[in-house]
Formats: sequence, C-alpha cells, structure tokens
Amino acid sequence: MKNELKKLTKAMERELDSKRFEHTLGVEFTAAALAMRYGADVLSAQTAGLLHDCAKCLSDEKKISICEKNNITISDVERANPGLLHAKVGGFLAMSEYGIEDSSVINAIINHTTGRPGMDLLEKIIFTADYIEPGRRTAPHLGEIRYVAFTDLDQALLWILEDTLNYLSDGSQEIDPMTEQTYRYYSARITVDRELRKAAEAHHVQESRYDE
Repeated sequence: MKNELKKLTKAMERELDSKRFEHTLGVEFTAAALAMRYGADVLSAQTAGLLHDCAKCLSDEKKISICEKNNITISDVERANPGLLHAKVGGFLAMSEYGIEDSSVINAIINHTTGRPGMDLLEKIIFTADYIEPGRRTAPHLGEIRYVAFTDLDQALLWILEDTLNYLSDGSQEIDPMTEQTYRYYSARITVDRELRKAAEAHHVQESRYDE
C-alpha cells in the first residue's frame, strides 16, 4: 500500500504545478491527521488527499471535453466556471487513470469543493483538509477552524461553508447551488443536534433532582 501512495505522489508531482503539488501534500498530511483523530481509514484519506486535485491543472477545454465524452453532467454554473469541474473530472480520473475502486475515496474527490448534504466521514475530512492544510495562509478564521476541525468536524465544516459563501458573495462570483444546499443542511443539522443535547441535559438534571 505504501508503494501505491509513492506511485500516486510521483504521478501528482508530474501532473501538477509546483504550488498545487505542495498544496496536495498538505491536504494528504492533514487528511491523515483528521482520519486518525476521527477513526477513518488513514490510507483512504491519504489516497483521496493526493488525488483530490488531480484534474486541477488541466485546461478548461480539457475538463469540458472529458465530461462530454464520458457523460458527466455539466451544470450551468460549471459551464460558466469550468474550473469547478476539476472535482468531477478528478473523480473520473481517479477511477480511469489511477485505478481507484473505493467509492468513498471517489466521492470524497468529487465533493471536496462544494460538499454535499449528508457527506460521509471521509468526504468531510477531505473537504476540511483542503481548507485548513498548512499551506493555506489567507482564509478567514483559519486558526479557529483548524482548532475546531479536531474537536467538532461538523462545526468546522459549517464554518468553512459560511466563509466560502461570504467570500464568493463579496467578490460577486457565481455560487454553486450545491454549496448553498450543503450549508443549509449542516446549519439545520447542527441546530437540531444542539437542541437535542440541551433537552437531554435538562432531562438529566431533572432526573438528578428526583434522585435526591
């Protein structure tokens, strides 16, 4: 397995420019750390981290061509901003060029940019690692999110989504509807979880009083 990671690392060094390759190594490292923290498969996290941007340096024309030739859906937002296609194309290349068969790894690559409602653990890890890896310098609330990522992954996820939406809105950039859907999903989920915890705590306090 270690040999496979070495092969993927060398392949990414060939395919990516130096800045993107450095970022990729940072995501691999961070994904492995998060996987150890939350009990995910570390090798899968490293693999997805290495391949998450495997299509990033392809030209827009190439990304569109790959999608059209392989019946990969292109939304209106993606056609207007073909750079967004690198996640979908990356998932396809992970299968076709790099021999990845694990659907959780492929999904983590596909959804690492916009997220999606109901992500599994590996998807959350790669989405978060992409934002907080050591090479990142200018993202808002970066220090706080890095801390929270290792204590409450869903909260970190929500914070990343909120900051991303604010950044895109402030820059008058078109927002992928999936990012908005993902934000609404996790905002509602975290709110419900907090209310359930409050109710459980109140119930526990009430029971304690009865026991006195």
